[in-house]
Amino acid sequence: MARYLLTRSLMLCLSLLAASLVVFLAIEVVPGDPASYMLGMNAAPDTVAALRDQLGLDEPLAWRYLHWVFGMMRGDFGVSYTYKVPVAGLIADRLALSLPLAGLALALSAALALPLGLIAAARRGKAADAAVMGVAQIGIALPNFWFAMLLVLLFALRWQMLPAGGFPGWSDPVAALRSLILPAVALALPQAAILARVLRSALIETMDQDYIRTARAKGLSRSQALTRHALRNALIPVLTILGMQCAFLIAGAIIIENVFYLPGLGRLIFQAITQRDLIVVESGVMLLVVTVILVSFVTDLAYALVDPRLRRRG
Repeated sequence: MARYLLTRSLMLCLSLLAASLVVFLAIEVVPGDPASYMLGMNAAPDTVAALRDQLGLDEPLAWRYLHWVFGMMRGDFGVSYTYKVPVAGLIADRLALSLPLAGLALALSAALALPLGLIAAARRGKAADAAVMGVAQIGIALPNFWFAMLLVLLFALRWQMLPAGGFPGWSDPVAALRSLILPAVALALPQAAILARVLRSALIETMDQDYIRTARAKGLSRSQALTRHALRNALIPVLTILGMQCAFLIAGAIIIENVFYLPGLGRLIFQAITQRDLIVVESGVMLLVVTVILVSFVTDLAYALVDPRLRRRG
């Protein structure tokens, strides 16, 4: 396990280094002068030159990259030109919403998908299986922004059970959680549908293995063999999907945050792109990339805990 952990840690460091270089170069090669864009086309050349000097845009590209990377390692993400505040504090404020939203959506997704996947696998070829897979197919096909607007129309406007949008802050935890329920459901439904289908397929494939037939021959019922033996061995693809969903729910919730007017990290990055606030864009995108890589790293460790054969191969 120690060797497996060391190998994955080395790959993690190399991935982070490569990702930082790609993010920096991808944003720096965008055509146009950020200083001219921020100040407007009619800005005086001296003013543009002063802003370029303030933003460090006249420094060599390699120096700017090293300054940015080592600054992030110290927790210094720079100062936003648009908001005039440190980027680290700006991102931290937005993560205070995005992380609970992603966690709530992921919990709802798993809570819906796991029992539905088990039911569909246990009732393979029967009416329950067809019903679960039909609902899952609908969940995958529905655009989450359309489903989000439908939730607003029903639960906020017609029945007035939940707020239609906005975020009151964590000073009132009950109101804050109520404002996250509809966005979390809108994010969770398509992910739950995907997870349920993957779990069903993995369980059905596992149930055809020889050791399951042996367990059945020893007297276990199909349901007992499914929950005691097949479920654990079917978790590898499920963990893969959960890891991908965790990263998506943090990084890919921009549309839902805009539908519900939530001041999350995705909406911050979208606004920074439109305003050409490069330091916010670079830091925010890099944070999302780091999140994806760390989630993949944790998923690899979870694989090793679930399946000891992976530790021996590692």
